[in-house]
Amino acid sequence: MRQVLRQSGKPLMAALIVLILVALAACSSAPTPSPTLTPYGYPFGPGGMMGPGGLMGSGGMIGPGGPYRVGEPRISMDQAIQIVNQYLVNRNDSDLKASEVLEFSYNFYVGFVEKSTGIHAFEALIDPYSGDMYPEPGPNMMWNAKYGMMSGMMWGTLTPSGPMTVTEEAAKGYAGEFLKSYLTGAKVGDADRFYGYYTIEILINDQIYGMLSVNGFTGQVWYHSWHGAFIAMKELS
Repeated sequence: MRQVLRQSGKPLMAALIVLILVALAACSSAPTPSPTLTPYGYPFGPGGMMGPGGLMGSGGMIGPGGPYRVGEPRISMDQAIQIVNQYLVNRNDSDLKASEVLEFSYNFYVGFVEKSTGIHAFEALIDPYSGDMYPEPGPNMMWNAKYGMMSGMMWGTLTPSGPMTVTEEAAKGYAGEFLKSYLTGAKVGDADRFYGYYTIEILINDQIYGMLSVNGFTGQVWYHSWHGAFIAMKELS
């Protein structure tokens, strides 16, 4: 019986190896630009179930975030800005500044910019109850060619692999096509250029509703499903 099982397992193992090779070949093929939702996105609206990743304390990653504590006192916009300013002091990078803070029901969103280039560096979220700040999931980690996970160094300083082939105008076009089928009545707002992608505001009735990102090389769209309802915005100098 054992001999029979060993023999019957050989064809199964061979088939598995073939499937793995086919999958690897498919992943290595050049993607075609299209305004489609990346497989890592989530097909539901703001407030989707995607909690915080690692927390970002005084300049670095300090472990997993806890659950949202709905019902407890929220921090204010001013307190969120204080957290951002303290992070910049601790990071001690004279070329880095925060451009804006957006308050949503599930988190505060923070965009950081390089002063010397005007290019956005990375994105962070602040838990509205604990005040913990951590890297935004999604494109910020997976598509950021200079500061993301796929650059080889989380929040590092590696040089991007090359200029983006998708223009800002084209990225807005992909975002618009995506919104036509995904979010009726939504329009494309301002776009921020990052290393490897664009993050674009979504507007409904000329008010911020949410955000999405467009890959700067493939045109893929990644909807930010983790923010919740928009509350307020503060631009920083």
